[in-house]
Amino acid sequence: MQKRIVFNLLRIFFIIMGAIFTLSVLLAFTSAPFWMWYGLSISKAGVNRPPDYIVVLGGGGMPSESGLMRSWYASRTANYFTRAKVIIALPGNSCDSLSSINAMKKELMIRGIAKERIFLEDSGTNTRAQALNIFNPSVLQSFSPSILIITSPEHLRRAVLTFRKAGFKRVDGIPAFEEAIESDLTFNGRKLGGRPWVPDIGNNITFRYQFWTQLHYEELLLRELFALGYYKIKGWI
Repeated sequence: MQKRIVFNLLRIFFIIMGAIFTLSVLLAFTSAPFWMWYGLSISKAGVNRPPDYIVVLGGGGMPSESGLMRSWYASRTANYFTRAKVIIALPGNSCDSLSSINAMKKELMIRGIAKERIFLEDSGTNTRAQALNIFNPSVLQSFSPSILIITSPEHLRRAVLTFRKAGFKRVDGIPAFEEAIESDLTFNGRKLGGRPWVPDIGNNITFRYQFWTQLHYEELLLRELFALGYYKIKGWI
């Protein structure tokens, strides 16, 4: 009896997983994953006031895709809002000149941000901890600072909500979107040589790039939705 129950549960589990996998593959042939990811990304985006602090949430190490993208956006923003101070929130050893947090600081300095404007928050290991570490009640007693968060697009909603929950009243955000290449990426496989019996996919941009990109958006969405759910249950947002 118990074996039959276990077998039925496993069968239901694999049916559900198979359905989810099939659906994810089918969706990857459409633009739906991108638009869902984009909608999540811009739901809390916008600059409603000049910031007192620009908070750059560190992604991976330096150099990394997320770290360099956020640094690029942070330098552009800081060069526009010249009175704002910049806080880099990335766990690491701020005393180590080769650490990622100092590498991100150097990246901002290379792009024209004065050393005196940059401050480091190197102890928080998740968004909640970083928000609590940056939140300073003694500062907020004198004025209510506005902050502008810069982070990866899918992470922006959770970051803004987390900082508001931590006590900040005026929180804006900029998603660090990447830009697509402008060039036409089609090619003629026959002109390039090689085995003639292999199908030419040079004109099939969907199969070569878009399908895999949409799968990546699905991965980002799934991870972030789980994170949002966890933060909501924990009362962090």
